[in-house]
Amino acid sequence: MGLSVRSAVSLRGRATTAGWIAVVMVGAATGCVNVNTVLERRFEARQLTADLLLQFTRGADAANRAVMADTDEKSLAFAREAEQATQAVQKDIDTLGPILKELNYAEETRLLGAFGSRFAEYRTLDRRILDLAVENSNLKAQRLSFGPAQEAADAFRDSLAAVTSSVPAGDRWRVEALVATAVATVREIQVLQAPHIADADEAVMTRMEKRMATSEMAARKALETLTNLVQPSSRPRLAAASAALDRFMDLNAQIITLSRRNTNVRSLALSLDQKRTLTVSCEDSLRSLHDALAKRGSTTTR
Repeated sequence: MGLSVRSAVSLRGRATTAGWIAVVMVGAATGCVNVNTVLERRFEARQLTADLLLQFTRGADAANRAVMADTDEKSLAFAREAEQATQAVQKDIDTLGPILKELNYAEETRLLGAFGSRFAEYRTLDRRILDLAVENSNLKAQRLSFGPAQEAADAFRDSLAAVTSSVPAGDRWRVEALVATAVATVREIQVLQAPHIADADEAVMTRMEKRMATSEMAARKALETLTNLVQPSSRPRLAAASAALDRFMDLNAQIITLSRRNTNVRSLALSLDQKRTLTVSCEDSLRSLHDALAKRGSTTTR
């Protein structure tokens, strides 16, 4: 007539035990999934941190090469490389932040935030440095000085030498003295161009420009005096010398303008001073973040 009381109790007990076993198995399976997810996220975080340091170092190195490059093409290429690396750093920051929050890693989130703040400051300064570097005003001034300006000065000298050779012997000593003065004053301007290009001090550059102006006046005065001494047949050569002087002084004005921009000097100074300090600070933040994540891994292993 049905099960006994003892049998019913026994069946109910086995059913309860089976239920608990099922619950435990589901819980174990869920726990396994959670552990795997945590391990995957932690591994991803460590990989992103390593890539952050790599891309940051790559960008800083490319920016330094842009500052030191000796051509516009190289400066632009290195500047593009630096910008690509900084964009990769920002992308890693944006990806890593949510992962650290998902893991509830408060300290690591704080360290990433500290790096992000420093990196934003670094990126602003780096953009300023790269803009200056690719302009290459000092390099362009140097090329003008050693190229077209040198050619104009030599043309000035050669034209005056031709004037001297056509002067009668009795007046030649005076003409030669004036020609020597004119050529020497132009060479003085040339000599001042190099230190003007290299100097960053506004007051020093102003003093050099005043000396250049004095030398130009001496050269033009010598030409004016020569006009009254040479034969009419020599005046075309004197006119050629005057035109060469005008061309030289026009180029000298361009050199001064470029030199005053001082973009290469300024970009190098910023790289060696403010940027170097910011770079070290950013690298320290990234290493602290890397070490904090490494400790998380070693704790789990133990």
